[in-house]
Amino acid sequence: MTTTIFEPGGFRYMPAVSQYSGGVAAQPGFRIERARFSSVVPLAEGFERIAQHLASLGRPNSAFCACELRSPAPFTEEGFRAFNAIYITTLERWGLMQGGVNPVARSNVCPDIDPPAQPGFHAFSYTVVDAAAAPSFIVAGSAESPEGKGDYRDNAIAFGDVSPAGLRRKAQFVLAEMERRMQALGFDWSSTTATQVYSVHDIHPFLADELVRRGAMRHGLSWHYNRPPIQHLEYEMDCRGVSTEIVLPG
Repeated sequence: MTTTIFEPGGFRYMPAVSQYSGGVAAQPGFRIERARFSSVVPLAEGFERIAQHLASLGRPNSAFCACELRSPAPFTEEGFRAFNAIYITTLERWGLMQGGVNPVARSNVCPDIDPPAQPGFHAFSYTVVDAAAAPSFIVAGSAESPEGKGDYRDNAIAFGDVSPAGLRRKAQFVLAEMERRMQALGFDWSSTTATQVYSVHDIHPFLADELVRRGAMRHGLSWHYNRPPIQHLEYEMDCRGVSTEIVLPG
């Protein structure tokens, strides 16, 4: 799988589906930074806050390369398509979409306890100019269903099976997808600075065998008690390798 350079943003990306790319990596002379809000910021306000932050750094909106969203509850397939149409409108206005292709990586998950009242931003990432920057990257979130093959639930791995064996199968698929995306971007687990899991189910039965032994937990693991964004999906991951992370007021 080859990547595509997005020159206006100073990054390259792995093409995936219309709602997001499979991952991004900074071009030479740039680095990716991640900013997390202290609390979820609603979508429209979040885009405004992101634009203001980028302007304060002297960066264009096209430097926006990845985001982590939080939604009130898992969507139906139709609801997810409707949400994506709203989200993509801003990317088009910002000049990020090229011929209908989306370069921005994304995770969108749903807190099972104390969810936000509406979809919003948990974190976002962007490029800044840095001639001496080490390589940096972000892999988009993936749950246990291949993308671009129709409805997610119709293609889900071990659909409806939340037994330890079923969850292991789901995790194996997602871990392989993380590795596929990292490889396309030129990285592997040794390059990561953070790995995140989103599930409300017990991951301990396969934690050592699947995550630790593969190298996915070289810097520990952030386990979020969240569900993937589509109903009936149970396990999601993303990962990144960035040197600078900040926290902004919510």
